[in-house]
Amino acid sequence: MFAESPINRRKSTRIYVGDVPIGDGAPIAVQSMTNTNTCDVAATVAQIKRIQDVGGDIVRVSVPTMDAAEAFRQIKQQVTIPLVADIHFDYRIALKVAEYGVDCLRINPGNIGNMERVKAVVDCAKDKNIPIRIGVNGGSLEKEIQEKYKEPTAEALVESAMRHVDILDKLNFDQFKVSVKASDVFLAVGSYRLLAKQIDQPLHLGITEAGGLRSGSVKSSVGLGMLLAEGIGDTIRISLAADPVEEIKVGFDILKSLRIRSRGINFIACPSCSRQEFDVIGTVNALEQRVEDILTPMDVSIIGCVVNGPGEAEVSDLGLTGARNMSGFYLDGERQRERISNDDLVDQLEKKIRAKAAMLDDKNRIEVKEA
Repeated sequence: MFAESPINRRKSTRIYVGDVPIGDGAPIAVQSMTNTNTCDVAATVAQIKRIQDVGGDIVRVSVPTMDAAEAFRQIKQQVTIPLVADIHFDYRIALKVAEYGVDCLRINPGNIGNMERVKAVVDCAKDKNIPIRIGVNGGSLEKEIQEKYKEPTAEALVESAMRHVDILDKLNFDQFKVSVKASDVFLAVGSYRLLAKQIDQPLHLGITEAGGLRSGSVKSSVGLGMLLAEGIGDTIRISLAADPVEEIKVGFDILKSLRIRSRGINFIACPSCSRQEFDVIGTVNALEQRVEDILTPMDVSIIGCVVNGPGEAEVSDLGLTGARNMSGFYLDGERQRERISNDDLVDQLEKKIRAKAAMLDDKNRIEVKEA
């Protein structure tokens, strides 16, 4: 029962990262970045596949050396998800990964040398239809911009970004997206708001170096939530000092909470109190782990008593309302005669969730076929 989002998206041009559309109303892409040594091909491929398994749309891989570029070639041959090569300073690495089939180049034109080198990269990107991501970071602004503004400001980040944008404009290249990340929420939000008014290209959102799993998720949710609610943003990355798989999960949770994009189970659960008739927290935690593989959008409410339980269950695909010994069960908002024993809730709910997911998947396949 996923409701349509009331958010009006910012109009932006369309680019493609591999087969993933970015901008112009396309679904907001969720991406992550590997934290393995790129030269360790097996470890990097394994991590990329785990990111893809939980729904990641795009993966960025750091390519700091020519040895890493050769490893990238092997990695690209073993995965299907679009890959972005993260490159700094050395234009030759960009040309090499372009030869090896990279789907997007994360490289700032102003940082790779003279115009001849920049033109070589841009001409290669044009020839091979590879987009570029300009990435500005509040912690690594150009020296002259630091001297001008004295400290990172929204205006400083945007001025830095526009320097790179102007280079691409002069070379008649418009297949790019831009990020202006900062670790401070207000600085990042202000920068994106300002940039959104100056260019039409897609914007890649992130709060850089956000922190650990808990604090970084909160900081990213606040910052990205503010921007996404205003319609700003075409791709997102949650930068956590944690397993990249968690970045994808948090990213989808943010989009899901704003009703922008749904993937997997949306659990609606009470924090529990002395009215609960079963272990709500234990039940929800166990179910989240068991049905993590289900990507079908679905609302499942698990409420420990009858105070809020029926109301939540009536607007969910599946609902459980706590009662003594046997709890009430709802399907598609309708109360069922069947009641569920509180003794084995997790096993029974998992079966019902999987059955409902299979039914929804079959329905979607039929609708697509008929269309």
